[in-house]
Amino acid sequence: MSPTELPHPVTPAWVADAVFYQIFPDRFARSGRVTGLNLQPWGSPPTIHGYMGGDLWGVAERLDHIASLGVTAIYFCPVFQSASNHRYHTHDYFRVDPMLGGNEALRHLLDEAHARGIRVVLDGVFNHASRGFFQFHDLLEQGEASAYRDWFHVEGWPLHAYDDTRPANYQAWWGMRALPKFNTANPAVREFLLSVGEYWVRFGIDGWRLDVPNEIDDDDFWREFRRRVKAINPDAYIVGEIWGDAHRWLAGDQFDAVMNYHFARPCLGFFGARTLNHAVSEASGMGRVDPMDAPAFARRIGEVTRMYHPEVVRAQLNLLDSHDTARFLTAAGGDATAFRLASVFQMTYVGAPCIYAGDEVGLPGGPDPDCRRAFPWHDEASWDRGTLEMLQKLTAARHAAPALRRGELRFTHAEGEALVYARELEEQAAYVALNAAQAAARLPLTGVRPGPYRDALSGQPYNLGGDTELDVPARGALVLVPA
Repeated sequence: MSPTELPHPVTPAWVADAVFYQIFPDRFARSGRVTGLNLQPWGSPPTIHGYMGGDLWGVAERLDHIASLGVTAIYFCPVFQSASNHRYHTHDYFRVDPMLGGNEALRHLLDEAHARGIRVVLDGVFNHASRGFFQFHDLLEQGEASAYRDWFHVEGWPLHAYDDTRPANYQAWWGMRALPKFNTANPAVREFLLSVGEYWVRFGIDGWRLDVPNEIDDDDFWREFRRRVKAINPDAYIVGEIWGDAHRWLAGDQFDAVMNYHFARPCLGFFGARTLNHAVSEASGMGRVDPMDAPAFARRIGEVTRMYHPEVVRAQLNLLDSHDTARFLTAAGGDATAFRLASVFQMTYVGAPCIYAGDEVGLPGGPDPDCRRAFPWHDEASWDRGTLEMLQKLTAARHAAPALRRGELRFTHAEGEALVYARELEEQAAYVALNAAQAAARLPLTGVRPGPYRDALSGQPYNLGGDTELDVPARGALVLVPA
């Protein structure tokens, strides 16, 4: 069955117009309001176990920076109580971690963000909990007599949650004892997790990013999750972390979209082709990425664009990197022009672009935990102002030109290291010319709708129509939007 033959999915209309910003809470901003903690110095090398003390009060204090980027939605890595700096080891699903400021800080942040027109999506970790999760802790204390024995997948007794020399005797995520896997076949577990999904949407969040949802191998669970969440807020966004083929979850009855790693890989392969650092990609979630030329890139992006129903494609979360991969800048061998060119494509492509906090100022980072460095508020001299200003221009152009958000994508030229394409929406169109070569190039624009245009990056005006050629700088781009 082709994507266009699938049942017609309905996704939240606002997502196609959104610009997302991903925040890893412990590393974004420390307010100073949460005290009495043993913290690493802000900006010190990140470690697996150490905390830097970023909190949600700090995020609220930095919302003006986020808004200045043209961001209209924030995706947070987990915020619930947990004994880990990444908080994928959930202790309490109904309590924001006190280190982050607790529920009060999230309430404040939601109010401040919503007042600026910024939506908030939280990370839902429903496949597994932690050793500190009350029901699992009861299992450790009470053994076979535990009231919660059937909440998990027990394979034998006794359980060994901390002794790696002995069998754990329970299922855990990728065998990691710290992450006991829920038994979602248990009605009590299902109801508990579904109630978490409902609770925070009622609290005011605007959607869920679902952690490893494919590992809850139960479509009925996710169908019910969608029904419950959408009954409270039909505009809530449900986006899954699926790295491979996601057709199973994107037929309109489970998720709205997925994190689009199919988009990220060819962007790294084409824009970073000259400087790829294979070691850092292979050591992280991205895996090996090989260099691509413009024709191969256009073919692959064409496949990605046609992969799912058009309604889903418009709601995809298009990222260049994340907390699970090396930073794009580092994976591209430190070449800032590679990240800038990829960002031009990201901001002018179909779907919702997502900036990983720190990328906008040139923050580097290798595989986990290095990709989770603290935002360098303390060292603005290190900021890549050129990248920051370029992203601000790109998001402004995206918001101003409906064709860049909702137009059909049509490649008109892909040769060597040069790419030209149109975004066409009814009577409006925008045109993008990308030159990834080391020398300036004269690139063809074909079938341009007549009218005045301006380059969103330089501000230069153009009066165009029909077929023409334009000069594009080395490692540069033109983003032509209606003037």
